[in-house]
Amino acid sequence: MSRKSCIRTASIAAMGIAAVLAGPASGQAVRTEKNISLALANEIAAAAVAECAAKNYSVTATVVDRAGQIKAVQRADNAGPHTVDSARHKAYTASSLRAPTSAIMDGAQKNPGAQYLWQIDGIILLAGGLPIKAGTDTIGGVGVGGAPGGHLDEQCAQAALDKAKDKLN
Repeated sequence: MSRKSCIRTASIAAMGIAAVLAGPASGQAVRTEKNISLALANEIAAAAVAECAAKNYSVTATVVDRAGQIKAVQRADNAGPHTVDSARHKAYTASSLRAPTSAIMDGAQKNPGAQYLWQIDGIILLAGGLPIKAGTDTIGGVGVGGAPGGHLDEQCAQAALDKAKDKLN
């Protein structure tokens, strides 16, 4: 084999190896992610407000997408102005940390290393926020504020998610 042929064969082999090695890396460069639709976000927010209204609680419900951006807000008549921020922060916290805000609050109270979570912009340590999951993927969060207790806000959020469960699979 001539020197030129050897170099050409080595070059072709090197390009083949590079293509094989680059293949999986380039396949991982673009991700496909699930996210919540506007229609479903509105449905969940409305269901949470309706659930609380049935119990005579005037609340605000906010749904955020997987990036923590507001997707839908429903504010009941007579809901206090503070409920808008409360619901938004609960939804953001649940989506961002991928856990119910009641569990995050409990963990922060018991774990000195987590007690300052509330100092992160947008995080709130109050019950009433739940992550929205499609299978194992967190695709958003729902937060409810305004019932006479965070546990009651959380019950309304959970009832809304239960109504939408068929659309989350």
